[in-house]
Parts: sequence; structure tokens; C-alpha cells
Amino acid sequence: MQVVVVGAGAVGSVVAARLCAAGHSVLLIGRGASVRAIDEHGLIVEGTGGGTYRPQARTELLPRQPLDAAILATKTFDLAAAAEALGRAHSPLPTLLVQNGLGVEEIALGALGDAGWSRPEEWVVRAVQSIPATLLGPGVVRATGIGEVILPDPGAPPPAREAVETFLVLLRSTGVPLRTSGGLAREVWRKALVNAAINPVTAVHGVVNGRLLESPLREEALCLLEEARRVAEVSGHVFPPEEALADFERVVRASATNRSSMLQDVERGRPTEIDAISGELLARGERRGLELPATRAAIAAVRSRLRGGPGGPKPL
Repeated sequence: MQVVVVGAGAVGSVVAARLCAAGHSVLLIGRGASVRAIDEHGLIVEGTGGGTYRPQARTELLPRQPLDAAILATKTFDLAAAAEALGRAHSPLPTLLVQNGLGVEEIALGALGDAGWSRPEEWVVRAVQSIPATLLGPGVVRATGIGEVILPDPGAPPPAREAVETFLVLLRSTGVPLRTSGGLAREVWRKALVNAAINPVTAVHGVVNGRLLESPLREEALCLLEEARRVAEVSGHVFPPEEALADFERVVRASATNRSSMLQDVERGRPTEIDAISGELLARGERRGLELPATRAAIAAVRSRLRGGPGGPKPL
């Protein structure tokens, strides 16, 4: 297949490399430094699936370039611009969203509709992914495992059934562990709960994920987890406390040596997804009358660290 991956960050780079390894024709859209590095020495992957790959790299999409599928792998705060650029450059095609956070589909569908796609909901597929990756520099990424991708169940009646089938075939060809769920919305919330507990604490304190198994960081993370669980419940997605705790501990143990994506962003002085994760939880909870003091404090602390506030994270 001819596939465009928009976003040459950690996850986008790993996905592009695996597609190349599977024999697909890959166009990787990234920032200038990434494109120059890939043009010069290829896309270098260290760790799992390590090697040098040669996707075609550009800074922007060209109109009417033949494509079979698109994967939008930008951070959530760049998603609207990426979706609008795709919509203006190409007629509707199967489009996969792999972002963290809540409200991702609404952002993409709105931008694609504004760009001229008719009924974009027939083409857009939300995925939940846990691909562990760290961007080491332009065109260089480390994959610390294989991860997993969850797609909607094609047997259910989603508007984008044919697009789901396209990505099932495409991703299976890469060897990435893949499963489907008839309750993808709950999987989105499941990941949002875990991210809300792990990412802000690691970003504020500058620690790897495994440190959240130790006091006092464990208690700080679990307080955020409980607030997020309450928001999920009033939003129609019930996670018993023991289930939420088991998810948290499973992810922390499996990614104990990883630096969360939010921590990586803070260390590089880049915008984080705090608004798409904790910010969305706060807004949704407060609309339903919930008090979420820990979540509010975590948002403020991450923003402070990004501005270079006192006690900023120190890599361990």
C-alpha cells in the first residue's frame, strides 16, 4: 500500500519504519530537521525492530499524490492542522488516529469537514496504541518493545467499517500485535485514566514510569487515577477501583524503564498533551459538578515546569 504517516515523532517514526519493513511505500511528513536527517542518513530505529529505513520524507503533503491510507500520528495539539492539511490535499481516504487523550475524533472530523471532506466519519478510524518509543533526535528513535494497537470491531456497525478493514490488513502486515474491540470508547477511556495518572507525575518529577510504584509518587499518581475514574463514571464508562488500579500497575510495571511522552516533551521544552488528557478530564468533570483538585494542581504543575518553573524535572 501507499501510506502517508503525518508526524515524525516517536510513535510516527516507529510506525513508518514498520510499514517500510513490511514492504509498503511510505511517505513520512515531519518538521524540517527530521526531514533533512532522514534524507541524509535514513530513519534510524534503535532497539526492537532496529535498523535503518528509507521512507520518503517531506515537510508537507502534495495535492493529489496517490495514497491508499493515512495515519495521523501528530500530538493531539497538532491534530487539527494535520487533518485540515490532509483534507485539503487529498480526497477522502481511510485515515487512522493514534493520538492520546479524549475528544480526538471530534477534532479530526471537524477539521476534515472544514477542509471539504463529505461525511468524514465514514473514513476516520480511532485506534488505541501502546507503542513504546523515545525520540532521540531528528530521524532517530528508540523502540523499547512492540506494544499493541486496538481497533474497532469490524463486525460492529461503525460508519467507517471499510476503513477499519483497511487498517486491519495494513497493520497485520507489520507484525504489530493487533486486537479489535466492540467497546473502543471504553478502551479510549481506559488509556486516558492510566495516562492521567502516569504522565503528569513523571513529567513534574522527572522520573521514569517505574518510580510510580514507590511512595510518595505512587500516592500522588493514585489520587489522579481516582479523580479520572470518577470523571469516566459520570461520563458513562464505569471502571471499578480495582480494575483501574490493576490497569495502572500493569502499565507501570511493563514500562518501568520508559520516560513518558509528557516527560520527554517537558525535557525538550515542547508543548505537552496535558490539555488533551488532564485538561479534558477536568473540563468534563467540572461540567458534571465534580471537584478535581489533584487534577487541577497537576495541570498547573506541568505548565509551570514547561515554563521553566522552580524545581523543574531532572533526568534520572
